[in-house]
Amino acid sequence: MTRTITVRDYDDTDWPQVWPIIEEVVRAGDTFPFATDLTEADARAIWLDNGPGGRASVAVDGDRVLGTAKMGRNRPGPGSHVATASYMVAADARGRGVGRALVVDSLTWARETGYAAMQYNAVVATNKSAVRLYESLGFTVVGTVPRAHELPTGERVGLSIMHIDL
Repeated sequence: MTRTITVRDYDDTDWPQVWPIIEEVVRAGDTFPFATDLTEADARAIWLDNGPGGRASVAVDGDRVLGTAKMGRNRPGPGSHVATASYMVAADARGRGVGRALVVDSLTWARETGYAAMQYNAVVATNKSAVRLYESLGFTVVGTVPRAHELPTGERVGLSIMHIDL
């Protein structure tokens, strides 16, 4: 039986399933620019503080959380018309369309909320599957900061800035 991935607003009862996803992604250190020793309390504060009008969401299959997203203004004031978002997917759920569902949902949210564009500030350049996904949805790399992310191997790779007009 094929199950459907649903994206919905985050609820506090989701945290026990969201934290292990964040912890798994962050500890790996290869796709997300958070400190690998991030505590659960710090992760919760970062992931759920999305500023005025921001949002956190989860992708679910039945009662199981497969991934999560956070979104909001990229910058306040004169930059507040540009949204940003971040995504994390459980390792055993990758390749099933969870990331795509989260990104599409966040783009829909940004359009409906009145944002003019969406910008990702720090896409690890070696995270090829994420870059391919974002490009397939219309994002372009507008610049890459060389050697800005250190992989667990010690290799330093670029962080790409990606953008889409909405």
